[in-house]
Amino acid sequence: MVGLSYAAVPLYDLFCRATGYGGTTMVATEVPIQIGEREMTVRFNANVNRGLPWRFRPVQGSVTVRVGEPTLAFYRVENTSEQTIVGTATYNVTPLKAGEYFSKIDCFCFTEQVLQPGETSELPVSFFVDPSIVDDPEMDRITTLTLSYTFFEVGTSAREQLSSTNQLAGSVIN
Repeated sequence: MVGLSYAAVPLYDLFCRATGYGGTTMVATEVPIQIGEREMTVRFNANVNRGLPWRFRPVQGSVTVRVGEPTLAFYRVENTSEQTIVGTATYNVTPLKAGEYFSKIDCFCFTEQVLQPGETSELPVSFFVDPSIVDDPEMDRITTLTLSYTFFEVGTSAREQLSSTNQLAGSVIN
């Protein structure tokens, strides 16, 4: 039972990444050739799981992009402890339906982050909003997307992560 609960988080994450379910973004294999006319605002949100002694925030609160336009944004993270800590970030996009149109080219969330005591780092995310969003009538009135990350310490049990996901500490929306 413990093994099953430990495996549940990565399996669910893998399912969401593959399908775009629950606002999980897609990973781009190529950048669109054409940039569309429609503009969208992308807001950035940062959370730290309870017990992880990191400060995490977006460098800028939002950006306005045209669909298909490759964009680079940064988040800043600081290890406020006196120990080296390894963290990993989960992510999603809201509204949830928009996750299938939000494509990441490269992201700090693709790898674990190792921060030394007191270290601060700027973490990039490169993305675009898929131009096919304009063909979806359900997305006609959507003008703002929110890209949200939550950092977890690597090595903590899945049960601890799941129980504290509903009680996030340090939520920041700029």
